[in-house]
Formats: sequence, structure tokens, C-alpha cells
Amino acid sequence: MLDLPPLARFGDRVATGLADVTDDPAALDSTGFWAVAADFEGRLTCARFRDVRDEPVPRPVPGAWRGPAAGDWTSSLDRAAYTTAVRRIRDHIAAGEVYQANLCRVLSAPVSPDADVDALTALLARGNPAPYAGTIRLPRHGVEIATASPELFLRRDGRVVESGPIKGTGRTEQDLLEKDYAENVMIVDLVRNDIGQVCATGTVTVPDLCAVEKHPGLFHLVSTVRGELRDGQGWPELLGAAFPPGSVTGAPKSSALRIIEALEPAPRGPYCGGIGWVDADRGTGVLAVGIRTFWIDRDTRGAAVLRFGTGAGITWGSDPEGEWRETELKASRLLAVASGTYQVSERIRT
Repeated sequence: MLDLPPLARFGDRVATGLADVTDDPAALDSTGFWAVAADFEGRLTCARFRDVRDEPVPRPVPGAWRGPAAGDWTSSLDRAAYTTAVRRIRDHIAAGEVYQANLCRVLSAPVSPDADVDALTALLARGNPAPYAGTIRLPRHGVEIATASPELFLRRDGRVVESGPIKGTGRTEQDLLEKDYAENVMIVDLVRNDIGQVCATGTVTVPDLCAVEKHPGLFHLVSTVRGELRDGQGWPELLGAAFPPGSVTGAPKSSALRIIEALEPAPRGPYCGGIGWVDADRGTGVLAVGIRTFWIDRDTRGAAVLRFGTGAGITWGSDPEGEWRETELKASRLLAVASGTYQVSERIRT
């Protein structure tokens, strides 16, 4: 087992000195600062750290991260399998079983056994800066994640909770289609229903609907859903109502999850899960949707595999080849950063 000290980074905040690890979400309403990693399939890891301080992400150290070559990546669904699966989802939509489903594939490539996900973090911070970037390094607990997520899953400040679902992606703002706007509104309605299960009646609102946001190499449609938790409702109830995130499942969520399980051959793991932090002492926390996310899997012999997920929301208006291209668009810049082939300007970082 790689012997690296436990660590968590979220923006310019770093946590060290591991004190406790649990899979009980009730711990997030106790005390202390927690790093949280929830796999799409439901595995939850909550790690409490003793020492939390402000510290910028270190600059990349030459040679500290040796990423895969472009040709080393394999996909859980190749182009033919992915476009076939898109058509299958359209059949489910035609049959009235689902309105939208997110179809994902997982890319994998071998890396050195001494690969340190925190060294990849340094590259991501400069090659693909993101508002919800985060790293959790717990090798002995099977958690080694570096995310450059642009998407808010859940923010909590006392009783107030907020979600920021993304639906709609284009290389330019003009690439955003009518289908993207309709899909965003559909998922906003799903998220409203999710958090409405634990929020006081009449408090769930949508302050922003289909706002256009620019991110590195992409434009997204982003909405905001906000509500106020009812008395007696905390992190266990909130996660139980909202997880997995609606923007990466589909609507209705139960039908979309059944279709995803049938069509996707590989588990998503941290991809499309929830990644972030909770300060239980202050009653605050931010969890990102685990998109634009790398993670390392290790076997019992110490061999390491780097994984990355990419996907697209499928509706009746989806073009199979267009959805495949969207998954490639979302992955291309991040894979280049991880391979060390993406060159970022020190003056202009977009």
C-alpha cells in the first residue's frame, strides 16, 4: 500500500492530521472538519481532520506526476457501444419509461504505483481551474480523488441549502441548443422535488434558471435551487433525499437509475458522486457533483489505474453521434492536463 499521509484540499484550504473515518452521515452533524467522498453507487467515506489551514495549491513539481500517454486510455464504452446505448435510451423515452437519462463511460489507464493524486491536483489547478476543485487522499481507505468539478451538488449554511445543477454543454455559447435549455428545466424540477422532501413547505425557490456560465474550454447552463431545512432534518436526511445528484442521473430518477445500471458496464465510483467538505462546528459545507474527476484504483499487488468519467444527458432530441462528441469534448482538456501535454499560460488561464 502506498504510504502517503492523509490529506484533503478544497480551494486554498488544506486539511491534515487524520482523526477519524466513518461511513455514517450522522457524523457530519457532530463536530470537526470533514472531507466527504460519496461514490455514485452509495459508498460513503467521511474523514475528520484535526488541522485545517489556508494554503494555496502548490505549484507543479517537474516529474512529480507522470500521467498516461494519450494512447493508454481505454473506455468502458467505445463509440459504437455508446451510440447504441443512446438509441436504447431513446427507445425507453419513446415507451414513456423516462424523460431523460445520463449516459456515462469510464476511461482507465495504468499509472506508476507511486502515483500521488495530490501531484495531479497541482496540474489541474493551473490547467483547468474550477470553482469546486478538491482532493481527498486516503490510500488506506481506498479514496484517492482529484476533482476539477464546476458543479455544486449541495451547499449548506445552517438551515439553508442550495444546489446548482448543470445541464447543457457547448464549446461556445452559440452551441447551446433548445434541447439543452429544456433538459436543464427538467432537472431543476427534479432537484426541487429532491430537496423539497426535507425542506420547509414554501421555502424551495429557483433564484437562477439556465444562466450561461463560462468554464475552461466550455460553456454550461447552470441553475440554482434553494430551500430551508425543516426542523430535525440534517445531513443524513439531506443526502438521502438528494443523492445521487439529479443532473447525472435523469428524470424520473428511479427509472433513470434502472436504465443506467442496465447500460453502463463499469461502476462510476466517485464520478457523479459527491465530493467536498463539511464544517460541523459551523453548520456549513459544500459538496460538488463529482464530474471532471480523476481517481486512482489500486489492486492488492499495488498496481495503480487512473480513472476518469465523462457522459452526457440523453433526451428524445439527442443525436447519438453528437452525444458521443460531447463526452469527448468534456474529457479532452482534462486528459491532456493529466498526461502533461496541456500547456497553460501563466498570464492567461481560461
